[in-house]
Amino acid sequence: MTYTKNDISKQLSEMNVPKDRIIILHSSLKAVGKVEGGAEALLDALIEHITADGGLLCIPAHTWHNIGKEITLDMNSFDNCLGAFSTVALKSGKGIRSENPIHSLVVFGDKDKAEEFIKGEPFVKTSTGKDSCHGKLYSENGYVLLMGVAQNRNTYLHAVAEILNLPDRMAASPLAVTVKRTDGEIINREMTLYSCSFTGDISQRFTKYDTAFRYHRCITDGFIGNAPTMLCDAKKMADTIALIFERSGGTDPLKDEAAIPQKWYCNK
Repeated sequence: MTYTKNDISKQLSEMNVPKDRIIILHSSLKAVGKVEGGAEALLDALIEHITADGGLLCIPAHTWHNIGKEITLDMNSFDNCLGAFSTVALKSGKGIRSENPIHSLVVFGDKDKAEEFIKGEPFVKTSTGKDSCHGKLYSENGYVLLMGVAQNRNTYLHAVAEILNLPDRMAASPLAVTVKRTDGEIINREMTLYSCSFTGDISQRFTKYDTAFRYHRCITDGFIGNAPTMLCDAKKMADTIALIFERSGGTDPLKDEAAIPQKWYCNK
């Protein structure tokens, strides 16, 4: 089946995707399938729906693959490590790219609102801290839209770890990062990155939260094109994780591959 922009808009409406909130999208273009007009038409449908009443659509254009290189983020480049749809978003020229050294976003919507949202990103101490765009998703009652991907792609959950000050999630020492601005100015600074003592990539275990998220109605399911899609309430996800850690008695719920015990998140 080939989907039209109208088909995509209808699917977004059926999921009750807000038009007045900040939404960070993680996606698999392949999972969506064929869209009339290609990825550009899909992007336009998302922008038109999500920004209709003042919302902001944020598409990640991360550059963590450049850590250790001379330039971490070059604002004059379309370079990113997240694939085709992020590149389409960058090349569209319709959004504003944030200057977060490793977790840059392309933000679509009202220009003044977008600029205010991304202000300060070159200088955040951690890439997903409270004052970063990802951290603001909590304070602004925003959402994460997972289009054809799972929670292990949900960068916002790193922000939750920082907001809740979860143990064993951050490196002891910062690393050097560099932003090259569009005017050629170079910003050299340090940033503290993620680190976990019991696994190399803690995000691969974020899918363990799904059952608890669904129990607490953090997720609305639907489709965009052929892609199973989850609309995730940022604040509800953070509150659910806080509850799990509160009830776990000091045991990290992501320490192994076992399911999170129901008593850590079910209503008593």
